[in-house]
Formats: sequence, structure tokens, C-alpha cells
Amino acid sequence: MAEHKYRFNPNTLNFERIRTTGWKKVKRAALALAPGLLLGVIGIFLAFQFIDSPKEATLRRENQQLMVEYELVNKQMAEVENVLGDIERRDDNVYRVIFEADPIPSSVRMAGIGGVNRYKDLEGFANSNLVIATRKRLDAITKRMYVQSLSLDEVGSMVMRKQDMLASIPSVEPIPSDETRVSSGFGERIHPIYKIEKPHMGLDFTSPVGTKIHATGDGTVDFAGYNTSGFGIHVILDHGYGYQTLYGHMSRVDVRKGQKVKRGDVIGEVGSSGLSTGPHLHYEVHKDGQPVDPVNFLFNSLTPEEYAKMVEVAGNAGQSMD
Repeated sequence: MAEHKYRFNPNTLNFERIRTTGWKKVKRAALALAPGLLLGVIGIFLAFQFIDSPKEATLRRENQQLMVEYELVNKQMAEVENVLGDIERRDDNVYRVIFEADPIPSSVRMAGIGGVNRYKDLEGFANSNLVIATRKRLDAITKRMYVQSLSLDEVGSMVMRKQDMLASIPSVEPIPSDETRVSSGFGERIHPIYKIEKPHMGLDFTSPVGTKIHATGDGTVDFAGYNTSGFGIHVILDHGYGYQTLYGHMSRVDVRKGQKVKRGDVIGEVGSSGLSTGPHLHYEVHKDGQPVDPVNFLFNSLTPEEYAKMVEVAGNAGQSMD
């Protein structure tokens, strides 16, 4: 049986039963529960702030794992960059040097990727900076690998042409050493006619009139005949790969313009035509349109001792013969 509460009424001198309305019961219950609810809300708030839910704990572990994997990826990319850099250095300083090809400019190797913002879809996330930086680094490596791949393809083509290139480089004497001697070298020399110092852009080989002159490399006859340049009767051979050779002051030409010649073929005979003070061959080598010292290309037909002697004689020779 429910327990009832009473109070004394002094007016009636009786104990009257206290009747509680539903609203009062609700208020009383609310007041009783309020501290507990407040403590509960505070507890839940603190729990969410400092204690991960199972789902959050899982996500946090996954993020930590992703960060570890990103660090590993960055280390691997650093290793790839080092290896790629070594390949690029070898390509520029070894492979392309061997085949006399220009190195690839760093502005081409390290060029950025232009156009619209390629990384817009990666923005706005918690780790966007990390993801975008990694993606940019990967794109840069990909671009460098693409450029290097094209370079290696080019080097491969040059390897296939290497035999032709070696045959074309003018690397022997135009007159055998037992039939001639060098009377003047490359550089500033006293001109025998004008008696002033002038650049002498070749070597003078002294030999009797009629001595056979040989092509120093495979090539095509670019000029054969006489003109007023001072070389008199002369021949110019185009060897390809940027090389040309000139044979001046000849007495006879045995080739014609457009003719293909091989290294060692006779192209004419020694003479003294043009501005010359005696029978000799004036021999020049041009690379990419610029005269270079021919003595640097005579290694293929001389022993080391003969080559050293040739360099010494060419360097000491004074007045030229043309």
C-alpha cells in the first residue's frame, strides 16, 4: 500500500493529506535528475575529447600507418632520384661525350609540368600538403625518366652509327709519314709571302710534287678544283658528324664533286698551286664549321712515339709555306 504524506491544518485542527499534482512530480523528478544529467553530459564531452571511439581509434591507427608508408615512399623516391641523377651524369659526361653529342641542358631535364592546376582535387584535406608534395615529386621523377629514356634511345641510335662515325672521323695522315715531314703547325705563323703573323689553320706536309694524297676519313667530295681563295687546286671532303677536311695547293685532283670516298683513297697529288712557296700539302680539319688542330686527329696511323714526335714538330714549326 502506497505511503501518503499529511500536514496539520491549524485552521481546522486536523491532519490533511498532501496531494501532489502531476506537474509537481515532473518538476521534482527533473530537479532530482538534473545533477546526474549534467554530470553525464560533462562526462560524455570529456570522453569525446580525450578518449577515442573504436572507429576513431581504428582511423587513427590507419593514419599512423599511412604516415609511416608515406615516409617509406619518400625514402624510396630519394633513392630513385639518386640513381636517376647518377644515370643522367653518366649520360651527359660519358655516353654523350663518347659520341660527341651535346649534353642535355638541366633546364630540359628538370623542367616543370605546366598547364592547369594538376593537384586541385587533392586540396582541402587534412594531409593535402603532404600528398601534393609527394605527387609533385613523383611527377618530377617521371618527367626526368621520360627525358632520360629519350636520351638513351638517341645514344642507342648513335651506337648503331658508331662504326660509320669512327670510319668518318679524319684520324690518319693525308700522306704517309715516310713520304713527308711537317714543316708548319697550327696557330699563329709568319706568312711566307706577306711576312706578317697570321693564323695558320692547318698543317703543312712537305713532299715532292706528285706525291699521292689520301683521304683521312670516309666522306663525300664537297669541292674539287681551283679557286682564288689562296689554296689553289684543292679538295674539300665532308665526312658528316660535323667534320670537314681541306687539302690545298695540289697539282692534280683525282676526285669530283659528290663522289664518295673511303679512308685511304687517293684524292690527288702534292703540288704548289695558289699562294705557296714550295711543293707541300696544306691540310685542315674543321669541326662544326670551326678549324681545329689536325695534329689531334693523327693518332690512328701513328705509334705513340711517332705521335709524340709529330706533336713536338708541329708545335715548334715556325714559318708556314702558305
